[in-house]
Amino acid sequence: MTLQPGRFGAIDIGTVTCRMLIADVLSDGSVQDVERAYTIVNLGEDVDATGVLKESAIARAEDAIKNYLCLAKEQEVAYGRSIPIIAMATSAARDAQNGTDFIKRIEQLGVRLIIIPGEREAELSFAGVSSSFPYEQIAVVDIGGGSTEVIVGQAGGRVLRAHSFDVGCRRVTEKFFFADPPTEEEISQARTWIRETMQPFFAELAGEGAVPDKVVCVAGTATTVVSIREEMVVYDTKRVHGARVSRQDVDLVEQKLAALPTAQRAEVVGLDPGRAPVIIAGMLILQTVMDLFDVSEFVVSESDILQGIVLAEAHGEVL
Repeated sequence: MTLQPGRFGAIDIGTVTCRMLIADVLSDGSVQDVERAYTIVNLGEDVDATGVLKESAIARAEDAIKNYLCLAKEQEVAYGRSIPIIAMATSAARDAQNGTDFIKRIEQLGVRLIIIPGEREAELSFAGVSSSFPYEQIAVVDIGGGSTEVIVGQAGGRVLRAHSFDVGCRRVTEKFFFADPPTEEEISQARTWIRETMQPFFAELAGEGAVPDKVVCVAGTATTVVSIREEMVVYDTKRVHGARVSRQDVDLVEQKLAALPTAQRAEVVGLDPGRAPVIIAGMLILQTVMDLFDVSEFVVSESDILQGIVLAEAHGEVL
């Protein structure tokens, strides 16, 4: 489809976080961020057990989106014209029996909301990452609260293989962790389940020769490894984007966090306190993915599904 350069907005309502990006899509297809916003809303709280979105969780998402729409109005004044904005919800809303009610609540705020399937989530994540890693065969790993997407393809080109696993940091936490901090047995059981769930897809990749030149990880688990490693009192996107992370880095962070109860974990420099309850599970997923890809390092990208959404808007794609 024909690219229409301009300024676009995207809201990603995940299982743990709710984020907004307003960005300019240029005539060459590149994306330049104008404004970002980020809030931990924990929309997926207890969804794995109850099958429904809690009223308090919906209210947190509503509050975040109200704030984002105010920011968007300010950007429209500066831009001198309206900015189209689309909101997308992923794993928690997909799983919830009251997902349709959630859509109605959010759309009453004045923004269009789409609950996307895992496969489309993977495609959009890949498109967003590809904008920063052109001309390489890459694997994109997006660890979320309720699901993890793994996509292999040619950056800037077609996706070769993609899969959305119902394996996310909140889902694993609620399924396996009951002690605080989790016991060695709980962590071992979680590791086993994650690996058994994901391993068949990776075996298929290997059998087809779909081996990436580079593994690129997006979203909060991966970025947290960098911010903790660098002891960032203030999160610095420029230092995080493009950072290389070794398996030793991941192991050291996982061991440090797994030894602490949630209250102490929340005080670790570089960790968003709101992510403290679920970060250990995220680290286990990250370690498992590195093992299954048999890689000793990955690259972190701040370009992700949000960039993918604004690119889709600029191309006039039906989302």
